[in-house]
Amino acid sequence: MAVDPPENHASIWRPALTLALLAMLGTALLAGVAQWTQPRIAEQERRAMLAQLEALVPAGRHDNAMHDDSFSFLASDGLFAGQTITVYRARLGDQPAAVVLKLAAPDGYNGDIDLLVGIDASGTLTGVRVTSHRETPGLGGQIDSARSDWLLGFTGRSLRNPPPAGWRVRKDGGVFDQFTGATITPRAVVNAVRVAQELFTLRRDEWFAHPGDASGPDESEPHLSELGESDQAKPGAEKR
Repeated sequence: MAVDPPENHASIWRPALTLALLAMLGTALLAGVAQWTQPRIAEQERRAMLAQLEALVPAGRHDNAMHDDSFSFLASDGLFAGQTITVYRARLGDQPAAVVLKLAAPDGYNGDIDLLVGIDASGTLTGVRVTSHRETPGLGGQIDSARSDWLLGFTGRSLRNPPPAGWRVRKDGGVFDQFTGATITPRAVVNAVRVAQELFTLRRDEWFAHPGDASGPDESEPHLSELGESDQAKPGAEKR
């Protein structure tokens, strides 16, 4: 039986070894880039959140670092069941000034609509911002502040203005405008903002007394079942 000369074996293994070394080098390079860029990305995200918090509770209305004066909890039931909600607290002279809630309307047309809801100590909304969504551009996309001023209609509102029955879109008998050809999206946002206020009313004193955390969410937030459930139609029940 003929035996391949050693040079033939080398010609077979050399490309495989080269590819393996290149793969190892590429993996190490990607890991190094990720390790180098991760702190920068985290800092950019932190600055973006700080800007959003300041937009909802301007510096003149608080004198603490809201981003650091925060805690999170896991909602166990109600509209926000399963969500980790973050509470950013604003204080002025050690007195409660406002909170900004980071949460999501779970029943948008295409899924979650991530929100920041600012509420001052008296229960009045300081503003609402949408931080991310997957709603249809040109229809539900009007919840983007850059495209529409619809979100500004929440500023200055409260559970007293309008009363709870008014916290619906006009099509459902409320005071908030829906969008042409799109009712599900604004309905989801209105409902989430209403329930966020109810949650604040229920937990205000506890939230401001909470020591805060840096390690993660509490086990859960009890007694959310008495808060409003979704007013949203089930998926597919309503056409845009």
